[in-house]
Amino acid sequence: MYYPPNGYPYQHPYYSNASMYHYGGNTNQWNSSWPVLVNHFDSYQVLNGNNSLPIRDYGRNPFVININEITKQNNTFRTALWTGSHLQTTLMSLKPGEDIGLEMHPDVDQFLRIEQGQGITQMGKSKNQLDFRRRVEDDSAIFVPAGTWHNLTNTGNIPLKLYSIYAPPNHPFGTVHSTKADAMSAEKGNAHHNGTPNIDGKSPDEWIQYTKFLVNEGLEDVKRGINATHILQEFILMGVLVGKGYTPEKAYELVEEWEKTGVSKLLQQSKKM
Repeated sequence: MYYPPNGYPYQHPYYSNASMYHYGGNTNQWNSSWPVLVNHFDSYQVLNGNNSLPIRDYGRNPFVININEITKQNNTFRTALWTGSHLQTTLMSLKPGEDIGLEMHPDVDQFLRIEQGQGITQMGKSKNQLDFRRRVEDDSAIFVPAGTWHNLTNTGNIPLKLYSIYAPPNHPFGTVHSTKADAMSAEKGNAHHNGTPNIDGKSPDEWIQYTKFLVNEGLEDVKRGINATHILQEFILMGVLVGKGYTPEKAYELVEEWEKTGVSKLLQQSKKM
């Protein structure tokens, strides 16, 4: 790990020995004991006397922290540290031999940085074609383009500690998955809330609201006199894409593109029926 001049572990005069900070409170002068980081608006907050900060979601508030130290302190499979409107940071810890799990985010770019341990990352255009393979270790940065299948496996004998940045956010605010099993359970919708089943964090009525855009577009096609076979082909296909992780709007856009460009000859044929 490279440390800049006057940086950690030799603190800049305006920093305390505490390793993590964010903004809050109000004052118009420097605190003589320097227990905090003072911002440009002359405000500060004393975080914790024992040089630690609770690991939780501080999203949508101005926030500064030693990301290296808090990443190493995290012992959960996944915990959201900061969730905003356009990006999200989560902390992760993988046990020796454990992996994140093969996944793909259609509309999310992802950045991962290793702060402890070693592993192997794999990426590819499909889950059966992970032709990009690299060894990673402390200080390695991993960039995952949207739509790319990817995985990360701990190949060392100590926990692999990392943080991940999603743009836009990929998990609900305040997400905490203590173990990989917890994460898989949440993703598969095994959890129930107040007796109502949830699938990927949404209740049945929330899914209906989520796909309302597609319903409205389908009704517009009916009004335009488009034949039922074509409408069913298009919107069942869009539903399948939503199940794969695409938003309803993106699924609609993609299927319409397949039809217009001729990528799908069957869609063009059914529209002419």
